[in-house]
Formats: sequence, C-alpha cells, structure tokens
Amino acid sequence: MNGPEADLTGWNCEPFTGGGYTHDVYRKGAGPGVVLIPEIPGIHPGVLALGNHLVDNGFTVAIPSLFGKPGKPVSPGYMAQSLTRACVAREFAAFATNKARPVSMFLRALARDLNASTPGSGVGVIGQCFTGGFALAAAVDDIVLAPVLSQPSVPLPMTPAQRRDPGLSESELTIVADRCTDEGLCALGLRFSEDKMAPGQRFETLKRRLGDAFEVIEIDSSPGNEHGFGRMAHSVLTEEVREVDGQPAYEARKRMVEFLTERLVRQ
Repeated sequence: MNGPEADLTGWNCEPFTGGGYTHDVYRKGAGPGVVLIPEIPGIHPGVLALGNHLVDNGFTVAIPSLFGKPGKPVSPGYMAQSLTRACVAREFAAFATNKARPVSMFLRALARDLNASTPGSGVGVIGQCFTGGFALAAAVDDIVLAPVLSQPSVPLPMTPAQRRDPGLSESELTIVADRCTDEGLCALGLRFSEDKMAPGQRFETLKRRLGDAFEVIEIDSSPGNEHGFGRMAHSVLTEEVREVDGQPAYEARKRMVEFLTERLVRQ
C-alpha cells in the first residue's frame, strides 16, 4: 500500500526565472500561497497528491520542477538518476556545509512572486528530503511566514559535520533566528526517528538555535514500533501517509496544514 497519489490534472505550468535560474512551476488553487518544493526524484504522484490536499484546504500551491520529470512515478532507477544529477548541480551544493545554496535565491524570488498574486501578507514554503532545508533558507526573506522542513537531507549526511549541519549558511541561520526572536517566526520540522538521511543531529542544531520557535514532530520508526514503519521510513508527508485517523504520518500532515493555516490565514 502506497501513500496518496495524483496526476497533473488541473495544474497550470509556466516557467519562472529568479536568482539566475529558470524552472517550470506548476500552480493550482486559490487562497494564501504555499511553495511546495518536491522531493527526489521530482514532482511525482505523491507530491501532486500533497499539493492537491493543500489546494483542497484553501491554499494556492506553486510547485517548482527542480529535477526529474513531472508526473512520473517513483522507481529505484528514477530515484538514483535524479539523485545523481541533483548531487552534481552547483544549484544545490549537496555536500557543502555552512553553505548559502543558489537555489535559495530562486525560491525566495518565487515566494515573492506567489505572494504578489495571492491574499495575505506572506507565504509558506515546504521542503522535503533533498529540499527540506531549502524551506528554512527561503525564510531569510520576511515574505516567508511558515517554513516546513520535512526530513531535510542536505547536506547529505556522510560525516559528523554534515549530520550536524542545519542545511543553510551561518549568516542565513542567524537571520532566521533573529526573525524568530523579533518577528515571531516559527518553523515546523518533521522526521522519522531512525531516518539516517535526515539525522537527528540536524534537528538538534536547529532546536538549539531556534528554540521554541522550531516545532519538531518525530515519528517513531524504531524496530517493533506500534504503527509498523520500516527502518527505511523517510517521506513523512507523501509515501508514508495512510489516510486513517491516528496514523502518525497522517496526523503530521494534519498538523502541517494547521501550522500553515495559523500562520497564513487571517482570522
């Protein structure tokens, strides 16, 4: 059994240029804006289902196609191909620590463009897996009011320093931490407890720097866990969701929607 899936039906595609890069962006919905950054291998059916879920909950969703072929289902070969290409792209700096990644400039520009055409005073940004930390880097721009980091995996956690690294540069993290203190910015982080690709040390670093402004949801995936998550459980908001009340990934997705609603929807 897989998580929810959808196709490209109803999504409008236009190229967008920002920060020196151009990518196609798929857009759908009405209401406050949310930039949904896809996970490896790209805008797969699970990412599209998540986008549709956000649209159904009253948001305008923009999904930039940073890698892969939009709509293509996940397969091991496709995963490996997309990961290999992403790892060598200067845009993502997959292995660098204390790094301001060029893709962050593109995402900030996209967030500003989305905000200009949607209601409210700011937008949310959701990053997943390879792109998880990019959401927090986007929050250097004060137009980003609700960053969500789902299983952030960059820099790829090969060394202790990479596992501790927050996924953005020290100067960017300082700006975000200042926004948390001065403006009430909050971030939401999601991971499975045994996920080696999104190491706990990374969340410890972020919790130390952001304090109570960093809300963490860590789902038990240890051996024998109550809900049967495997040791390779990784994609909190897509692959591991089962739409049954009480299922931890489903409840985490609910909390994410609540978080976006609290931060973006005027009461």
